[in-house]
Amino acid sequence: MPELPEVETTRRGIDAVMTGHRLSHLVIRHPHLRWPIPPELPALLADQTVLACERRGKYLLLRFAHGTQIVHLGMSGSLRRVPADEPPRLHDHVDWVFPHAIFRLHDPRRFGAVLWHDAKAGPIESHPLLARLGIEPFDPRFDAKWLHDQFKGRRVAIKQALLAGHAVVGVGNIYASESLFRARINPRTPAQKLSLARCQRLFEAIRSTLLDALASGGSTLRDYVGASGEPGAYFTIHAAVYERDGQPCRVCETPIKRIVQGQRATYYCPKCQRV
Repeated sequence: MPELPEVETTRRGIDAVMTGHRLSHLVIRHPHLRWPIPPELPALLADQTVLACERRGKYLLLRFAHGTQIVHLGMSGSLRRVPADEPPRLHDHVDWVFPHAIFRLHDPRRFGAVLWHDAKAGPIESHPLLARLGIEPFDPRFDAKWLHDQFKGRRVAIKQALLAGHAVVGVGNIYASESLFRARINPRTPAQKLSLARCQRLFEAIRSTLLDALASGGSTLRDYVGASGEPGAYFTIHAAVYERDGQPCRVCETPIKRIVQGQRATYYCPKCQRV
């Protein structure tokens, strides 16, 4: 699934081209994604100007004067710029057509979303999909104390606590494994057992992991591509534990171990990340 760095990389790519420009029209080929695409969207958005391209968690937010379009890339989706003469492929569901550019949503599994939040319904932050999201990892308020406070009384494993997105949003499966390795914290450790000092290590690891991923355009998630159509390269080269089960740890050479937590694969070093 595209995670925060992939979504932020996509946001930066579309922001540079969409923001401040008039959307000529929206093309909906297949409306049946995770939730049906509202059929009135093409009429609502024709000849409207994109005021901003923002992100909240893994949701892209395209702001217009009369509302906000909410876009989610699902499990394997991408939103990329395409040539005007490129014919749509199977699983190409939506086109944003500008006078100078076309962006196309490709989603093979159809777990993505293209929704609308009318300005009359209140701030976009109140939308049900966004209202319960945790703090952003680059928010100035996010720090070790924030994590420590969020983990109090939580018996769930720290990896699961990170994936839940209540303590901090956007640390998905790949980056949770990598962050916990950098912080030298075992993924099975109950969240409530993390001391303030260990939360400080985890806070620093989350920030550094996500910043490194952003610097390289996100991970190479099999078919993930950014807005320009180029794949990310970060984890192809730099992954410390993710999908490296059986391979030697880059620090101590102990074989990386794979376990399943909440139906998601977790990777860690049993020596560097002792309980």
